[in-house]
Amino acid sequence: MSKTVTKEAALEYHREGKPGKIETVPTKPYSTQYDLALAYSPGVAYPCKEIEANPQDVYEYTNKGNLVAVISNGTAVLGLGDIGPLAGKPVMEGKALLFKIFAGLDCMDIEVAEKDPKKFIEIVKAISPTFGGINLEDIKAPECFEIEETLKAECNIPVMHDDQHGTAIISAAGLLNALEIQGKKIGDIKLVVNGAGAAAVSCTKLYMALGVKLENIVMCDSHGVISTYRTDLNKQKQEFATTRNITTLAEAMVGADVFLGLSVKDVVTPDMLKSMAPKPIVFALANPDPEIAYDAAISSRPDLIFATGRSDYPNQINNVLGFPYIFRGALDSGATSINEAMKLAAVHAIAELAKEPVPPVVSAAYDEGEMLSFGPKYILPKPLDPRLLITVAPAVARGAMESGVARRPIKDWNEYEDKLRVLQGYDNKMMRRIADEAKKHPKRVVFSEANTDNMLRAAVLGAQQGNFVPVLLGNEEMISRRAERLGLDISGMEIINLRHDREADRRARYAEALAERRQRQGLTYSEALERMFDRNYFGMMMVQTGDADAFIGGTFSAANHTKSIAKEVIGIRPKYNHFAAMHIVQTKKGVFFLADTQVNRDCNEDALFDIARLARHSVKYFSHKPVMAMISYSNFGSSGEEEEPTRVSRVVERMHQEYPDLAIDGEVNMLFALDRRLRDKNYPFSRLNGLDVNTLVFPNLTAASSAARIMLQMGVGEAIGPIQMGLNKPIHFINVNASVRDIVNLATIAGLDAATGASTCQDD
Repeated sequence: MSKTVTKEAALEYHREGKPGKIETVPTKPYSTQYDLALAYSPGVAYPCKEIEANPQDVYEYTNKGNLVAVISNGTAVLGLGDIGPLAGKPVMEGKALLFKIFAGLDCMDIEVAEKDPKKFIEIVKAISPTFGGINLEDIKAPECFEIEETLKAECNIPVMHDDQHGTAIISAAGLLNALEIQGKKIGDIKLVVNGAGAAAVSCTKLYMALGVKLENIVMCDSHGVISTYRTDLNKQKQEFATTRNITTLAEAMVGADVFLGLSVKDVVTPDMLKSMAPKPIVFALANPDPEIAYDAAISSRPDLIFATGRSDYPNQINNVLGFPYIFRGALDSGATSINEAMKLAAVHAIAELAKEPVPPVVSAAYDEGEMLSFGPKYILPKPLDPRLLITVAPAVARGAMESGVARRPIKDWNEYEDKLRVLQGYDNKMMRRIADEAKKHPKRVVFSEANTDNMLRAAVLGAQQGNFVPVLLGNEEMISRRAERLGLDISGMEIINLRHDREADRRARYAEALAERRQRQGLTYSEALERMFDRNYFGMMMVQTGDADAFIGGTFSAANHTKSIAKEVIGIRPKYNHFAAMHIVQTKKGVFFLADTQVNRDCNEDALFDIARLARHSVKYFSHKPVMAMISYSNFGSSGEEEEPTRVSRVVERMHQEYPDLAIDGEVNMLFALDRRLRDKNYPFSRLNGLDVNTLVFPNLTAASSAARIMLQMGVGEAIGPIQMGLNKPIHFINVNASVRDIVNLATIAGLDAATGASTCQDD
């Protein structure tokens, strides 16, 4: 359920709190006089002298290697045209924000009040030493061609005009996949391009680099077909002039295999599509309205693969799939430029990622929760796919190295990918992504302890954010008084009083269903009816019967009888005998998954085996590749025949048999689990050799919950959880005194859990 962007909402978003979208944050200590002396005078003189002696040390002692400039003169801003540098600043700030949140790159927006290309070039060149890379943005054609070509030649850092090359790279990846689906070879296709601006020219050139033949291309501008018969063509257009004696777009479309539109809306008709070759491909990228409406295109050609620049239709050609990761790979390899080899590397990496199985947590954000898979409606990854960072950036870095422009070649690819995974999960990006996806399809989440302060606050806050639709169980008057005391607006929220339920037969209906389910365990209807006065039983039965989508129970102590009710009412997933809980801890060293942090107190071998299996599935569900260490107090049998390490070791053997390709080993203590170099040196035989562990499975509840709590209390990061793994429905429980943020996060995951039907454990 996407929200409509209104003028009022957009203006409030930009001005609330601190105006704008970006800020500068210190990265070093600054609380003492000594800190300040190191940061500035006299300490700063030492790195200055080092850089003077060796200019490449600027990447060692400053932020240059992680700093991008978004530079524009405001002459071609989005669909707004020449609105000037000042009016274009919100767009440049937005681009800076995207660099940061998607790729961890710091970014400054620079708006230059200069339209003369030569003067603009002089200005940008003069400030280029500040930055590791320059993203030119929203500069009109044909000036943008001269500006980019000159700056690329005269600056020794990556320079890219994203309006040209971003669209080219993403659409080229989509084209490769669309051609594969349609069974066509790129060297054989006939291509029609409508529009002759910067993006159109760049797209066409990149398609040619992939194999499209110049003689099979027809390009059109606002005056019709660009042909050798015309005398009004500039240098860029002359390169694509056809010798065919045709003048209109309609004539050009006859028999064409591919149409690329970078022009204006409604210039393509259904009849034009019908005149194309069998199994055509149409990329209608006019913004915000495509060259032909989606419904009209699909109805006119059922064999069509159709893409637009819009997020509300399948196959969005979105530059955010490329530019953050292209610059990430370019800067990390110390590239002096972004060349054709790097662009092609990005094209193939993006195209290949679309063929990989899509994690459920990504699919949930699109297509009403339908699982995405490679095909006519999914030719490109989705912008929210976290795998883009660890797929595209390394490909670009390799392209830089192989083409000879990398000044700081990456030597350890495992270490580099680990660094990217840290960026992927740090700063709560994971939770923001989950929340964004949950908002697409907000689910009904039952709160059993709505008469406690933090539970009620969390229900209201989550509803306000659009993450889920809360259903509150409890006494209406008590909840209303509590809301009034807390200053919360609960108007319009559903409150169910179990003692005076407005749906008279609901309690009886739930009791009958539970009694039937548990009759072989001796439960009678009368006993089940009495249990329906317990909010945990009632709320879970709402989920079990489909009256609600997910459940959040509040626990008051470690006793947690809620888990016993969940096992009785909801049941454990097939192929398992136990369920468990996981915490996700986000730290500056990366994202860690810890299990079992809530359910199983003393684990026998079978319980520990189930926990390990559940953890494996859940880590994959959250779009990470599990690298698992089974924790104990010894390492690989060093304690002899003691019971706990031996039990852990047997579980590891069973996991190796069940999942031969899984990176899992143990028993191992925490020091060797988390210190890859130390582990590799002492235990080179381990399946974890060369890998950084991201999943820790503990031998008992005390160890797991203590480890999670210590990490949080010591300020290492923040956690999401406890996340239930292994029940048949999204049933989660958390201490009623947990922070509001923690409860909101868990309820949001519960809603997404319901949307994907995964119960946070997606079986293979």
